Amino acid sequence: MSQRPVLIASWNGAPATSHAASLIARSTPMLDAIVAGIALVEDDPEEMTVGYGGLPNEEGEVELDAAVMDGPRHKAGAVAGLRRCRRAAALALEVLRRTDHALLVGDGASRFARQLGYTEENLLTPKARDAWLAWKASLSERDAWIAPDEGKSRFGHALDAGHTESGDGAKHAGVPRTWGTIHVSGLDANGDLYAATSTSGLSYKLPGRAGDSPVVGSGLFIDNDVGSAGATGRGEASLQNCVAYETVRGMETGLSAQDAALAALRLLARRTREPRLLDAAGHPDFNVIVYALRKDGDVGAASIRDGYTCIVQRGGSTATEPTRALFPKN
Repeated sequence: MSQRPVLIASWNGAPATSHAASLIARSTPMLDAIVAGIALVEDDPEEMTVGYGGLPNEEGEVELDAAVMDGPRHKAGAVAGLRRCRRAAALALEVLRRTDHALLVGDGASRFARQLGYTEENLLTPKARDAWLAWKASLSERDAWIAPDEGKSRFGHALDAGHTESGDGAKHAGVPRTWGTIHVSGLDANGDLYAATSTSGLSYKLPGRAGDSPVVGSGLFIDNDVGSAGATGRGEASLQNCVAYETVRGMETGLSAQDAALAALRLLARRTREPRLLDAAGHPDFNVIVYALRKDGDVGAASIRDGYTCIVQRGGSTATEPTRALFPKN
């Protein structure tokens, strides 16, 4: 039997998994511990893909998405398009526990947060605002916005989102553009599975856009008899291919966690047909990463491209491990 608890998280999840493990050691229920761990990342103003400091939509407003899932109850709670409340994962947990709904969106999610006493605040940090202004300046040479010189802002710091993708982001040099998210899946001492995902979503998105993170089956999915999975990266691709669900179903057929994640990405790649989304080799010109945790404690992560990592927590030990690439570099 593997050491418990076992958690797998996205590349930015080490603070979350280590904090969650310490809380679990003090008898905190796993889902509460995962959400508390994710809150550390949601509170970090330097993390431009999650919570406070996340990159905004095209109008300069930060909109957050999050979901949680309770394996034993097979119940989920989620919020999408949440504004002015940084604790999106905690609010998703409130949806799960306090309501008969699975997903609250937009003004309804924000109103729910106010009713529960969550603090309203401006989530746009100076660094994120500076990135947004640089993005606006890069859109056209025929408008009134002046592009910053060589990717430097007028505040003097480099515009760096920390974890960015190529593709669309490469069109505007020096402008951070992210598809980042935090996902954590966990297996407790009783053999039960729990998961949570939180994100500020695609940077400079259309207002109201929701990605895969708050959608059960796409951004996360649990079958408590089989395993848990979550996804980060291009949300539209995960949404249209039910990536987390496909991964769990792969584990149900007997695949390892990593092979199930690879199989889900293989389906995604086969179904990606728009020329604008393909590279010269006909492969997806974007990235999706899948994190998988099987009922027996087996973990694995896969990505479309090389060069990505995941966090694996076993008991009190935290490790960074490479993902397996569907299309490795030659």
